[in-house]
Amino acid sequence: MTGAGGDEAILLARIVAGDRHAFEQLYRAYFPRLGRFLGRMVRSVPLIEEVINDTMLVVWQKAASYDGSCKVSTWIFAIAYRKALKGLRGSDAPLESDPESYPAGPALEPDHLLEGRQLRQVLERALARLPLAQQVVMVLTYDHEMGYAEIADVVGCPVNTVKTRMFHARHKLKELLASQMEDYP
Repeated sequence: MTGAGGDEAILLARIVAGDRHAFEQLYRAYFPRLGRFLGRMVRSVPLIEEVINDTMLVVWQKAASYDGSCKVSTWIFAIAYRKALKGLRGSDAPLESDPESYPAGPALEPDHLLEGRQLRQVLERALARLPLAQQVVMVLTYDHEMGYAEIADVVGCPVNTVKTRMFHARHKLKELLASQMEDYP
């Protein structure tokens, strides 16, 4: 394993040995990534932070259980996904919130800021109308650049189920965006 995945596996090995600095590095690397992912699922800042902290606690406590059969990121996102589902079941908080609270990418150039925000809001509204399972597949594919096999590992379903969810999500988004883009300036 090379690159970031190899570096992450090395960090996990150091965490197994009790290296708090390695854990801090992994935590800092994953906090924003998990925040963006969970922000689409949970939509409650306190719950997002709780899920991230619970996820990283599992990483600290169970680092030795990582067997290398998938990427470190897949393992961590799978933990976060399960923790988020558990958090949603136990939460009575509303799931809606301001999409601007969950930035999903690099800062836009000043001359395109307003147009980019408006387009992002249209997309966020459309994504929010998808079933949670389809939202998760879209977010992991486009925001986190995961392949279908990795997503299947994260959400705990067959690859063909991921493909089916993506197919239906794209079809539904196409319909939703077509109707919402009519109102877009």
